[in-house]
Amino acid sequence: MSQPLRVLLVEDQADLRELMADALTGLGMQVATAADANSALSLLDADPVVDVLLSDVYMPGQMSGAELAVRVCSKFPEVRVILASGQGRHQLPELPASVEFVQKPYSLAQLIGLLRNRASA
Repeated sequence: MSQPLRVLLVEDQADLRELMADALTGLGMQVATAADANSALSLLDADPVVDVLLSDVYMPGQMSGAELAVRVCSKFPEVRVILASGQGRHQLPELPASVEFVQKPYSLAQLIGLLRNRASA
């Protein structure tokens, strides 16, 4: 049996973070959550066993999701990074080429498809 996909979900809205974590867990994924980019980096530093980082681009705090993506791609190149934003990718700061993007609002089915496609790549 294959190992479940390990996702680090970074979302500042607590209700949405909990809802998404529950949905992904219900689909057999292992989900860790963080409320901001600094917390996500702390989690990765403590235990970098994550397959996918899924983060909102704009969050309160000292570091945006875009900055988090750059740091994760540099420090943890084995972690796949997916960013979500209500703005188009062309409106975002320059990101590493490996960073994937999903436009908000997205459906859970769209997100699951993206996660599973990357897992089998």
